[in-house]
Amino acid sequence: MALLEVKNITKSFMNGKKILVLKNINFDAHEDEFLAIVGPSGCGKSTLLRIIAGLEPPDSGNVVFHDKPILAPTLEVTMVFQHFGLLPWKTVLENIELPLEIHGLGLRERERRAMHFVKDVGLKDFKDTYPYGLSGGMKQRVGIARALALEPEILLMDEPFSSLDALTAEILRKEVLDIWNDKSNVTNTFIMVTHSIEEAVFMADRVLVLSARPGRILSDVKIDIPRPREKYQRDKRLFKYVDEIKDLIMNNISANNNQNKLCIKA
Repeated sequence: MALLEVKNITKSFMNGKKILVLKNINFDAHEDEFLAIVGPSGCGKSTLLRIIAGLEPPDSGNVVFHDKPILAPTLEVTMVFQHFGLLPWKTVLENIELPLEIHGLGLRERERRAMHFVKDVGLKDFKDTYPYGLSGGMKQRVGIARALALEPEILLMDEPFSSLDALTAEILRKEVLDIWNDKSNVTNTFIMVTHSIEEAVFMADRVLVLSARPGRILSDVKIDIPRPREKYQRDKRLFKYVDEIKDLIMNNISANNNQNKLCIKA
């Protein structure tokens, strides 16, 4: 049975004229699953994630979690943003505790959860450090810990590694997979938006491929590569999946461009 169901989501924005961003998006996410969403720039990937989080209303369709529609942000589905959003006047521990305090958790429980996840992301020695003293990778670790401390069932991640250098991003990907695999954590379903097809194939059980705007699902690709995948990073199967997904996107962009040219000529 699906943990989360995205049903017929359509979304448009007004920018002088109505721009259709997403069209009839349908998919399920299951418990213990790592799902990645890829597609060309501007196809509505991040918008879709915000709709799932309850931060953005769709024009039509709905998102169902445990058979109930998500109509507003919920503690059970939290989000890690591309930009860290840390408060500069609060320490690492205080930044992680902040959403717990907002939601009314007592001091002792806030401290317990924050310390658990600050250890999980490898920042125990930096718990009293302010954001100006952290590297980009450390700041993103704080953002991940802050979302996980709410103990959601589903963690949404919007391009969490895109602003990091290549080596830091590679290390953090593996750490996120370790957290996802840790059965002692409540959170075991991850949905990640990324521009990197290689990243999606390396991390995910399934990759949803979106078309050029308006975004619709071109394919739902199951990644059949054993875990852990570190030893398969140069495996021909991984590159085959990457090429398959890249071809889907590029062919769609080409077809979309040709259609636009025909419309202009007409």
